[in-house]
Amino acid sequence: MKAAIQKIIHEANFLSLAGNLTFAFFGFAGFAILARSFPLDVFGQWVLYISSATFVEMFRFGITNTAIVRYLSGVDNDERLKFIGSNGLIGTVATIGISIILWSCHLFFAEPIRHVGYELFFTWYPLLAFFNLPFNTALVVMQADQKFGKILWIKSVNSGGFFLILLINYLFLNMTLMQLIWVQLGINLLTSAICIFNGWDGLRYMMKATSRTNKVLLNFGKYTTFTLIGTNLLRSADTLIISLSPLGTAAVALYSIPMKLTELQQIPLRSFAATAFPKLSKASILGKVEEVKSLFYEYSGAMTYLFIVISLTTFVFADFFVLILGGHKYLGTDPVTGSSAAMIVRIFSVYGLFLPLDRMTGLGLDSINRPDRNLIKVGCMVLANVIGDLIAVFIFKSLAVIAIASVIFTMLGVWIGYYFLDQELRLDHNNIFSAGLGFYKTMYVKFRKTRIQRV
Repeated sequence: MKAAIQKIIHEANFLSLAGNLTFAFFGFAGFAILARSFPLDVFGQWVLYISSATFVEMFRFGITNTAIVRYLSGVDNDERLKFIGSNGLIGTVATIGISIILWSCHLFFAEPIRHVGYELFFTWYPLLAFFNLPFNTALVVMQADQKFGKILWIKSVNSGGFFLILLINYLFLNMTLMQLIWVQLGINLLTSAICIFNGWDGLRYMMKATSRTNKVLLNFGKYTTFTLIGTNLLRSADTLIISLSPLGTAAVALYSIPMKLTELQQIPLRSFAATAFPKLSKASILGKVEEVKSLFYEYSGAMTYLFIVISLTTFVFADFFVLILGGHKYLGTDPVTGSSAAMIVRIFSVYGLFLPLDRMTGLGLDSINRPDRNLIKVGCMVLANVIGDLIAVFIFKSLAVIAIASVIFTMLGVWIGYYFLDQELRLDHNNIFSAGLGFYKTMYVKFRKTRIQRV
């Protein structure tokens, strides 16, 4: 039994899930502690600092992250070092460029920046960008190599260390926001130092970068960067349009609860995707089309069955989840909006059924070197989402219709993504369900076999 458990916890999917769960736990718990540690206006400065940093990070690493995972999955050692060098070089140049722009803006527009609350971001993010560059570069190389145990360890040091400081500060220290930012910078510098010391970051290979490998990553990245922006807009467009609508701030608060639950729901999705993409890319680069199809069927099916269980759970226990996350004030029907958070959660549970195929068709297109078609897919989804949201808030004046629009644009994304992927691979959708069952049967057989051998 012990050996079976050890085998499971060392499996790539489990380690990837554990890493994402760890990061999500520390992120949500740290957010809650910070909200209780500072007055509303000070906490608002932190939110602006972190949300702006997250958005810029999407540009900074989005241009190479997906590309480097794909191209490291099927090359020899010499070519591998060239790609790692190009990844480090592009990341360094992007960091320097962004930092110069931000510090220049702060130099010439200091007063307007201070007035709108972005001073922390323009002052300290450039330094954070340099401090976390080796750490983030190491993570993407490890994902390509499927070293999810090391990823779990690094994320625990980084996010767990900061969470520990936040907890100690809340209980005993009462530091200022500025002091906590210094602590955050220090923890990121320490994490990067660990990665550099162990040779995980790959920045020392920058001299091996060639114009060809630079061009390959940038050509691929020009599509994936805009795809990431589109994906971010899919998550943020709802809140933005609601805030600008007659429904007002009460609707934003109400809608945020189901949205947070949806973020939690996507943790296993990101974990499976992190292990699937390198395998799909390697098979594609080696010309193993049947293996690409087999992996697509297996992961799509396995995640779909998993999300059926997750969606049923959220549908049945919607009120309980709303109570845990938002408290009693979010239960029942809101008199201002005429909607209930639990009802929106139940609509999102239907939305969750389509998430696995949506994610896997996107990964499939990127892995077979068709990021251009994945960009078209995401662009159509963003357009459908915005149109649906505008109709929902200005014609129907309903949060439930906004949630229904999310279901519709995800179904559209699945259809477009599958259509594009089918053109390249000639898929059979029936195999998705049989391969998904096969995935869990194989896991069960391995578990049973290990137990028998142990006995």
